[in-house]
Amino acid sequence: MTIKVCGLRDADNVRAVAALPIDLTGFIFYEKSPRYVAEKPAYLPERQKKVGVFVNSPVQEIVSRVEEFGLDYVQLHGNETIQDCEYLKGKGIKLIKAIGIKTAEDFTKAEIYEPYCEMFVFDTKCDCFGGSGKSFDHGLLKAYKGNKPFLLSGGIKPDNAEALMQINHPKLAGFDLNSGFETAPAIKDVKLLEQFLEKIGKTKINI
Repeated sequence: MTIKVCGLRDADNVRAVAALPIDLTGFIFYEKSPRYVAEKPAYLPERQKKVGVFVNSPVQEIVSRVEEFGLDYVQLHGNETIQDCEYLKGKGIKLIKAIGIKTAEDFTKAEIYEPYCEMFVFDTKCDCFGGSGKSFDHGLLKAYKGNKPFLLSGGIKPDNAEALMQINHPKLAGFDLNSGFETAPAIKDVKLLEQFLEKIGKTKINI
């Protein structure tokens, strides 16, 4: 089970989170987000893969951030074009595409991006870019017939860990954790993360 903790920024908090058995750490480069990373933290994870989250950013800016932060993945969370994906993939950048889900038809968007992405993040569809902190009907996941794995996001908290573990889909790779594990925007509650990891039996890094 792959676990991504997204929306990190504070160096001490990053260090504390990185001590946990998680696989991916996410840094948000969207200026309108309360978790926006304006400058490079004094500490970046050494064991986990680093994911940069972007919303409709110019591809040159994305490449610059990849180099500055040593990002292992770029997560596209906006209306990026296939041409953007082709350019970034041509630079050797591994892509994750976030797709908002409200109805079964929303999964058809994944078909467009599948040739360019390593995996997807399925989040709750909302009017704004970024997460809503709410979950969508997970019964809709049966409509996803793609070949790429996905992380489930949106409304995930320690108290719904058991229900999440009951989801049965061959391409479910893990969970993307963010606002449900915070004491303030970009400050993760390590105890809550530990509780969730314990409930799902996550004891080691997989990636």
